[in-house]
Amino acid sequence: MNYDVILFDADDTLFDYKKAEDHALTSVFEEFGIQSPDTDFVALYRTINQELWNDFEKGAVSLAELRVERFSRLFAGTDFTISADEFSGRYLNYLGEGSFLIDGAVELVEQLRSKVRLAIITNGIREVQLSRFSKAGVNHYFEHIIVSEDTGYQKPHLGIFEYTWNKLGGGIDPGRVLIVGDSLTSDIQGGLNSGIDTCWYNPHNKPNATPVKPKFEIKQLSEVLNLL
Repeated sequence: MNYDVILFDADDTLFDYKKAEDHALTSVFEEFGIQSPDTDFVALYRTINQELWNDFEKGAVSLAELRVERFSRLFAGTDFTISADEFSGRYLNYLGEGSFLIDGAVELVEQLRSKVRLAIITNGIREVQLSRFSKAGVNHYFEHIIVSEDTGYQKPHLGIFEYTWNKLGGGIDPGRVLIVGDSLTSDIQGGLNSGIDTCWYNPHNKPNATPVKPKFEIKQLSEVLNLL
């Protein structure tokens, strides 16, 4: 066995974030009487949201700011007289219902849990992430679910990994730990920062135009089994 511990990212690694986001956006737009926003409006939200999450990874905005600012920016220049703060609260409620798993995720962790220690390490909003994971019925596969909001740090910051080592009981050999995730800038860079092996989950065969180089690259979750 090459590894004692495998850390999994959550969104777009084990969980289908786009499905959860689609559910949340459709539901909150309907609640606030926004009729069938066109695809350009939704695409604008996703662009704004990604920009702010990138800023969050860099420490340029707080999570509290991100939660509301993305909707403030979305509604700027529109005729909507909607409180971004209120809209955000309802959106997060719906997002917490989005417990959609990536195909093969349950089968993989079911096979892994008797072989290695498992934990989730995710950037996100605590109540949303924990709600989604609980509804998906997968919490029992993992020793710990580490959410950035609880730690005061976010991937790729070394602090969230040090928090994880403490949660796992200390004495962790970094050479025996693997992180699996879809984000080069968050998961893979974070793994490199903490001195552990990295596996980039890249199901859509995206080119890597960054200086961040994972040790492994996979297109299907089941390929993690080949790395043991």
